[in-house]
Amino acid sequence: MEPVQDTPGDSAQSETSPNSAGAVTTGGYDPFRTMRHLVVGAGSSIPSYTWFMFLHNNFNFTSKFLSILTKVVVQQSVFTPVFNTYFFSVHSLLSGASFEETWERLKKALPVSITNSAKLWPAVTAFSFMYVPAQFRNIFSGCIAVGWQTYLSWLNQKAAREVEAAEMIEAETSSSIELGSAVTAKA
Repeated sequence: MEPVQDTPGDSAQSETSPNSAGAVTTGGYDPFRTMRHLVVGAGSSIPSYTWFMFLHNNFNFTSKFLSILTKVVVQQSVFTPVFNTYFFSVHSLLSGASFEETWERLKKALPVSITNSAKLWPAVTAFSFMYVPAQFRNIFSGCIAVGWQTYLSWLNQKAAREVEAAEMIEAETSSSIELGSAVTAKA
């Protein structure tokens, strides 16, 4: 039997990341992270295929350029925010984060991911609609998405660390304020 291989997201995040119990791990393989990636991938595969078929069947103008441009704009303005929100939310919740922590991660990671998405996905989408047969577009995009989701995983973990650091600072600040109030009250 062959050894279990890390997914690209696992390899990219194996240095330091919260595990499913919320504890920070320092290296090594985290099977729970792999399961989260599988759940996210499985949960998005059919909607992604349906989305590409929707784009294929709509926005078909006499100008091929206008058709592709419209599909790229619709893809970036509708699918990207929805998918990235789904990606960050599901990963966060499955890793044991609260709704508040998930919301904080979304506020940190989503704008960055959407901005960076505009640097990659318009070209991928345009190429796909120009050269890839409709039934294979989801597979083509899925291959590109392996690298993209590795980046999103890194961004998600970065946001988790920032939220955790902010919570620690807030806890320390409130402890200092309470301690200062107690000292003042005794005086």
